[in-house]
Amino acid sequence: MTEVAERQDEPTEASSSPVLLELRDLSVRYLAAREELPAVRGVNLRLGAGETLGLAGESGCGKSTLAMSVLRLLPRTATISGEVLLDGEDVNTMRWGRLRTVRWASASVVFQGAMHALNPVRKIYDQIAEPIQLHHGSQVDQTELRRRVLELIDQVELPASKAEAYPHELSGGQKQRVMIAMALACEPRLVIADEPTTALDVIVQAQVLALMSRLVAERGIGLIMISHDLSVLAATCANIAVMYRGEMVEFGPSARLLEQPEHEHSQALAAAFPTIGDPAARFKPATSTPLPEPEPDRCVGEPVLRTENLRVDFRDRGGATVRAVRDVDLAVAENEIVALVGQSGSGKTTLARTLLGLQQPDSGRVYFRDTEIPSSARGLRGYRRQVQLILQDPASALNPRHSAYEAVAEGLRIHGLTDDEPGRVARALEAAELRPAERFMSALPHELSGGQKQRVVIAGALALDPTVVVADEPVASLDASVRGEILALLLRLRIELGLSALVITHDLGLAWNIADRVAVMYQGELVEVGTVEEVLLNPQHEYTRSLLAAVPGGTYRSGPNGECAH
Repeated sequence: MTEVAERQDEPTEASSSPVLLELRDLSVRYLAAREELPAVRGVNLRLGAGETLGLAGESGCGKSTLAMSVLRLLPRTATISGEVLLDGEDVNTMRWGRLRTVRWASASVVFQGAMHALNPVRKIYDQIAEPIQLHHGSQVDQTELRRRVLELIDQVELPASKAEAYPHELSGGQKQRVMIAMALACEPRLVIADEPTTALDVIVQAQVLALMSRLVAERGIGLIMISHDLSVLAATCANIAVMYRGEMVEFGPSARLLEQPEHEHSQALAAAFPTIGDPAARFKPATSTPLPEPEPDRCVGEPVLRTENLRVDFRDRGGATVRAVRDVDLAVAENEIVALVGQSGSGKTTLARTLLGLQQPDSGRVYFRDTEIPSSARGLRGYRRQVQLILQDPASALNPRHSAYEAVAEGLRIHGLTDDEPGRVARALEAAELRPAERFMSALPHELSGGQKQRVVIAGALALDPTVVVADEPVASLDASVRGEILALLLRLRIELGLSALVITHDLGLAWNIADRVAVMYQGELVEVGTVEEVLLNPQHEYTRSLLAAVPGGTYRSGPNGECAH
């Protein structure tokens, strides 16, 4: 039993609640390549009815394996030892019929990635009704079933009309609410939420977290929430357990663990998400490689990429005009990083596609060094050599059958830059901090970590020696520590190569970490543009203030003795 587990066995104020879930010396191993790999090592844990626990850690630390073991949802390659007691009954010894009864009714799961967890060809009503029908069979009265489904839809704050919608007709936040409704359908006493706010913008994230907090308080259910973001867990959970390499290395109240983490890994997780307004985090993303000192007299040059009265319209299925981009004027100067922030659907990605010549504007112009970008295929090819795109999801951006060398060389071949191809690829990989380059050239995507994949994508852009990169949510799918390393790389490229960047994000902490200026987009319009300090510390527009108010953990303010307060 670990030291952390021993401390958990001591009587605490929280232990006065009836024990809903108890893990005793839980270990899980996976069989791979004729050897067993430990995923969870000797974890001890108690959760009472109505209590909330956050499980924090990076990919591969064992947090999802631990959570899925509660309902025996692990693959057959998993070997489990120890006890998983749900209402005092060991899940590992349950027969299939009993286990089927326990799932959804005693404990349920809000799975990660609502976009993929929902059936795309079934209506929302049918998907929420399914667990109820499975548990009650032919005894379900259809009138009562409809009443129950509509009640659940109302409880998760969705309009009743969404019952007849398909998943593709819902936003990301609405899909997540449907997943929560499904988890509550059979009135479980325990809900496990696996990364429930991943890929959601800051306002929708705040809404989902507030919804879960309200449901826990009203129903008195136990909640285990999994995330790599300590501030998200602290906003919802009373206690946080930090996992590292299969072990629980720290456990404690959320406020204490967020402000004063003790274990080295907990400290790294806390540092990875900076507090907006904290001077210590300005131009200093969490990285193991020291950054050059900020240049006090740095000069930002003339605009290299700018728009003038840019407008892009679409038509919806009913034929109505949707203004995706409305009369936008935006500039990115030499030696500058601009963060374009806003909610999903605000028009950020449409604006980026128009800047790259992938979307034709309905009116207005895009200029590169005071020359309007061409519309011909040949002219756009030359332009795109100067303005490169860094895609959001490196796993999707890379061909699984192409090595890192092939991925980086592809752009060179498209643009006819075949002289000294190996040297160009090597220099790009080195610039993306994949060193030595020879070690990574033959690697396939599945042989690389998430951060290494993103560096290969960045190297593909750098190989063409661009003037500007447009980075679409470059760290949204990455672990906490990897996030800091990629942000440090973008900042280092600006400092050392003078590379300008437009970074599209809904993460205001990213803007505070590396950006010079911020442009806030709302319903297709730029509602506020200025330096990071002006916009994030003294916002003028109501929408900017609402974005800042939704940030988990709030923003930095100096305490009475100059210390950080939240």
